[in-house]
Amino acid sequence: MIELKREGDVFVLRMDAGENRFHPDFLAAANEALTEVERAEGPKALVTTGAGKFYSNGLDLEWLGAHQEEFVPYLESVNALYARFLELPAPTVAAVNGHAFAGGAMLALAQDFAVMRTDRGYFCLPEVDLGMSFTPGMSALIQGRLTAPVAHEAMLTGRRYAAEQAREAGIVQRTADEAGVLPAAVELAASLAGKDGGTVRAIRVGLYKHVIAALRGPALPE
Repeated sequence: MIELKREGDVFVLRMDAGENRFHPDFLAAANEALTEVERAEGPKALVTTGAGKFYSNGLDLEWLGAHQEEFVPYLESVNALYARFLELPAPTVAAVNGHAFAGGAMLALAQDFAVMRTDRGYFCLPEVDLGMSFTPGMSALIQGRLTAPVAHEAMLTGRRYAAEQAREAGIVQRTADEAGVLPAAVELAASLAGKDGGTVRAIRVGLYKHVIAALRGPALPE
């Protein structure tokens, strides 16, 4: 489901659970991996990637349908995962190997940089077409990481951005073909791994203080 391996100074967190939806067990495994990265000493950076045609499709709607009483705690646990990425004492890079939809797209946005596959996959926030809104934390994350016009378009239209479109919009920073996505992300992460993790965290927390506060706050509008 979640595999964490270290390649030199770079940790690679590989998600391999089909569409990589956020089942509670998936979230628990991801949090364990982040704890391992946090505790590691020396130079370090983190890359996340999926498998096959999916990076992540986000919320596990099937599980939610069967556990509606857990709706709010579940959303809080998802928001908390995003906050942990923003608080991680290491540079982070998303290797977007395929579809990054909804919560999966936000997972990529919670990381410092992203490399996206050119020949398959879209970045998409389809909530408007699903009749769903965003938690205050999710809305803050998207607006904190994208320009206002791009956030407006992505959130209100559910546009599917292919890799070059996502790069032009500033959603991702680099693109590569299928074979090159992960190596490009690892290369970028390795170039940043020597930066002091505590300083990286402090700067990022300062940049996104309001986003983190929203992610750690109530999952539903008061």
